[in-house]
Amino acid sequence: MNKWILAARIKTLPAGISPVLLGTALSYHDGLFHLFIFFMTLLAAGLIQIGANFANDVYDFQKGSDRDDRLGPTRATQSGLITPDKMKQGMWRIFALAIFVGFYLAYIGGWPIVVIGLTSITAGIAYTGGPYPLGYHGWGDLFVFIFFGLIAVPGTYFLQTGYITNYSLLLGVAMGMLSTAILVVNNIRDMDTDIITEKKTLAVRLGKSFSQIEFSILVIIPFIIPLCMWWNTRDNMSLLITLFALPIAINLIIQLNSKTGRKLNNVLAGTARFLFIFTILFSLGLII
Repeated sequence: MNKWILAARIKTLPAGISPVLLGTALSYHDGLFHLFIFFMTLLAAGLIQIGANFANDVYDFQKGSDRDDRLGPTRATQSGLITPDKMKQGMWRIFALAIFVGFYLAYIGGWPIVVIGLTSITAGIAYTGGPYPLGYHGWGDLFVFIFFGLIAVPGTYFLQTGYITNYSLLLGVAMGMLSTAILVVNNIRDMDTDIITEKKTLAVRLGKSFSQIEFSILVIIPFIIPLCMWWNTRDNMSLLITLFALPIAINLIIQLNSKTGRKLNNVLAGTARFLFIFTILFSLGLII
């Protein structure tokens, strides 16, 4: 069981469940909340995230980008803990469970949710698998921004309310940027091995300095969104508690610019924690 937990990469789950938390908090703020829909949405998002992690684990190994000299945490397939065939079986089973949960969500949300669900699963596989893996051609940042932000938050809000709003899209921008920031740290850490294996991430294509600036923008801009929401209403100062996470963002920027190699694993974990902390504070600000 431990090897499957390792392959699931539990520490990455905040990127999958945070958009659900924030989208649901916004719907609660707008006077609509259904507990069971929230639970099922959270479950589906978590399953899709784990399935995508399984896909990433096996396809990165098969394409040679997971090598013995990799700097990141242990990968289950590359280390021999799970065979490629077993990992693919696990991937399809997890995605099957996600589809099973999705039947209920499709019943609630209709065809838009069917399209979102199937597209998310397809993209999770296509990120590192298939004839044109997105992550190997510099599309990873855009992929994460769209699916973990612009789709996940408004999609969650739509399930709760039956429509989307400008605010749900803005919150999607915030979540997409913070999720992309996690990927940026990962890509900076793996630049040297990615160059060898011809994995052309944005960090490889445009350089370390570009990615460091990108990271800074991605973790700072989201703070503008709760400020704008407060400024427009002037009656919900609780939104400002999101600013308590600002020192964490600044500290992460400093660390990213000063650390290299395996030390970036701590920055990676810290960025995932920051995403979750930001989400909790923003959600509380909407609910209070």
